Amino acid sequence: MSNSTADSLPPVTLDDVRGAQKMLTGVARVTAMEGSRHLTQLVGAPVHFKCENLQRTGSFKLRGAYVRIAGLLPEERAAGVVAASAGNHAQGVALASSLLGVRSTVFMPKGAPLPKISATRDYGAEVRLHGQVVDETLAAAQEYAAETGAVFIHPFDHPDIIAGQGTVGLEILEQCPEARTIVVGIGGGGLAAGIAMAVKTLRPDVRIVGVQAAGAAAYPPSLAAGRPVAVDNPATMADGIKVGRPGDVPFRLIRDLVDEVRTVTEDELATALLLCLERAKLVVEPAGASPVAALLSDPGAFEGPVVAVLSGGNVDPVLLQRVLRHGMAAQGRYLAVRLRLTDRPGALATLLGVLSVVDANVLDVSHVRTDPRLGLTEAEVELHLETKGHTHCVEVGQALREAGYTVIG
Repeated sequence: MSNSTADSLPPVTLDDVRGAQKMLTGVARVTAMEGSRHLTQLVGAPVHFKCENLQRTGSFKLRGAYVRIAGLLPEERAAGVVAASAGNHAQGVALASSLLGVRSTVFMPKGAPLPKISATRDYGAEVRLHGQVVDETLAAAQEYAAETGAVFIHPFDHPDIIAGQGTVGLEILEQCPEARTIVVGIGGGGLAAGIAMAVKTLRPDVRIVGVQAAGAAAYPPSLAAGRPVAVDNPATMADGIKVGRPGDVPFRLIRDLVDEVRTVTEDELATALLLCLERAKLVVEPAGASPVAALLSDPGAFEGPVVAVLSGGNVDPVLLQRVLRHGMAAQGRYLAVRLRLTDRPGALATLLGVLSVVDANVLDVSHVRTDPRLGLTEAEVELHLETKGHTHCVEVGQALREAGYTVIG
């Protein structure tokens, strides 16, 4: 959307959000607000989770998609709608369209997770796989809209989308009226813009903090420049906020209403996801865990009570497995070591005995005896260990070296 197009659209108002809230009655769930004892102790003030990961379709996206499609003229509905998404927006558009009796076509990247593709189809959309990255998928969807007359439903750059997402902000104030800080992930900016507009209008004293993945952080340079600026090749596991350029419409609201935008690393995202799963028993995707990552990285920076918006829970099981292992490694609870030993009977058992003494739990063993890199009497072993923290990892390494093993990785 060009700046001129964005400027021609009506501004989003509190009345728009309240209208969206009425429209969504019986459609979107009023999601739970759950307290986090662990983060409360860490921050030194009450911390609550706004659980949009428990929303229908697994994310907040249904809210904006439904409001946008419900606002179409009869002739526009008859032409159908089209969207492009790697997952959450796809599912939101698919379900919203089905509920409103509108035909939907959703373009998804060829590498989109199979569970998200399947869920989008199950919600009633025709799914077309195109391109390797979302930008290619987006171009294909816009071309389809031009050719067929279908209405393109943008994931974040439209007032109706922002008004729908802003209903999360109204619910937060209803469920936690004493909130002093709201922390929310930012991709294109629709959710943060909607929440900020609704909350700041009613409670200008509440601090709004946006969070981006460091590898896909387009908002800090954009805010510095005073206009949306694209970042090249955004890279992060948090595909829900992996957006290369801010939306023109949400950018203006975020520029004016969001107090601060922070960035978090991939390690911090993985650790936050693991915390949500272990401590809160909530399945949250990396993008949804970004506010938790911000709290963990700098707990003293947030005045409480704090509300962290868990924006989505649609995580691919394969990615979840990798992220959990990564998160455990970041906490020193998972250790992979590679070492060489003499290839003789009982050598592996002796090695495992050393690990038993230091109480390291062996998860997996790879034992290579034939390789051009190895000497005639050598074997190489790769061990995946469950450990008890960074200090324990150091103790394991020291025990192996004291036993005469050469740790090579």
